[in-house]
Amino acid sequence: MVFETRERTGEPKGAIARVADQLGVHSEALRGWVRQAEIDDRQQPGTSTADAQRIAELEREVRELRRVNDILKGRFFARELDPRPPR
Repeated sequence: MVFETRERTGEPKGAIARVADQLGVHSEALRGWVRQAEIDDRQQPGTSTADAQRIAELEREVRELRRVNDILKGRFFARELDPRPPR
C-alpha cells in the first residue's frame, strides 16, 4: 500500500504515515516493514529476510556442532585418563 501510495501521489514522503493511520498501526512499525521490503527487493542495501533466515540456521548448526564436539572431546579425554587398560 505504501508503494502504491507513493506511486499514485508521486511523493515519497508522507505515504507511510497515511497508510499507517489507515491500517491502525504505528508508523515506525510500518516504516520498518517498508524498509525490509525495500531490502528484500534490493532497492536498499542490507540483509534480506532470506539471508537473515539462512544465517540464523547456520548459527544454530554451528552451536549444535560445537556442543557435540565438546561432548566427544570429553569422552575422548575421559578414556585417555582412565587408568584401566583397554579391553
